[in-house]
Amino acid sequence: MQKLQSQGVHHITLVGAGRQTSIDFWEGVLGMPFIFEQPNLDKASESHLYFDPGDGRLITVFTDESRTPVKRRTPTDTGSVHHIAFAVSRVTFLQAVARLDERAIKHSGVKDRGFMDSIYFEDPLGLLIELASYRFEPPAGFTHADVLMQAHKIRVARGDYNIAEVHLADAIQALVERSRTTLSEDRAPKNPY
Repeated sequence: MQKLQSQGVHHITLVGAGRQTSIDFWEGVLGMPFIFEQPNLDKASESHLYFDPGDGRLITVFTDESRTPVKRRTPTDTGSVHHIAFAVSRVTFLQAVARLDERAIKHSGVKDRGFMDSIYFEDPLGLLIELASYRFEPPAGFTHADVLMQAHKIRVARGDYNIAEVHLADAIQALVERSRTTLSEDRAPKNPY
């Protein structure tokens, strides 16, 4: 028996209300270009809107002009989506509180996650949205996931509760040392002063 190997998220589809609510939020607040629209091929009464979240993948929304926004948190029962997180640059993240405040969008304020910073708020239909900004850039040839896996191993070996910046720095060093050769006989830390 073989796995059905995934190669990334293709798209996420949400159930929306009216068309303009989706456009105003996904493009007007989160800056995702509205790239195309067609009928929902499984339900003719709905339209299917497509947005680019910035990585060439898709966020799509089924809209229906007879539906209106519901102003309550979406369910968080077992099997439900708790939230969707979107990556933002550090400079954008530093503007998030002010930009949400100027629209009077209630939010969590900045949350320290050890390896990233986050801020949470609800879309107009009650879905929890997270804006996340990594505190590190992976070394060339590696992904954020590679660094996080190495940092996890370091954290567990040290008996620490959660990933912190020291684990990330040590993980990056370990990945670089493992993947890059040197002419030096001794790669140990030194003090040249």
